[in-house]
Amino acid sequence: MKMKWFALSVLSLSLGAAYFATGTAAHGAPLAASGYSQDRGGWDAPPGEFREVQRQGFHDGIEGARKDFDNHRRPDVNNRDEYRHPRVPRGLRDDYREGFRQGYDRAMHHLMGGPGPGPGPEPGPGR
Repeated sequence: MKMKWFALSVLSLSLGAAYFATGTAAHGAPLAASGYSQDRGGWDAPPGEFREVQRQGFHDGIEGARKDFDNHRRPDVNNRDEYRHPRVPRGLRDDYREGFRQGYDRAMHHLMGGPGPGPGPEPGPGR
């Protein structure tokens, strides 16, 4: 009887270790995704010309869009407290909001499966 419990415990531990070694968390998201692949130049990478406060706004906009999407809220950047009342110095609020709006819009288009705004200008007709 003790050998059965010992074998079951070893099997459980090895399966658990294998699960976490694959780099997935409880919801199947990669553990390294905390930065949303912003360092890799994906859809969620802020434009290179953004200043630091714009980058922060961009990231916060992505987070706000994800929260709205997950909670089935109507996509509207103006409904986000972080956008209306940013916690940055008064002189940086416009830059923060610009980054927030772009991050929010890009994330909503991505989450809803639309072509949406990409990392750069979209090609026009004949390009």
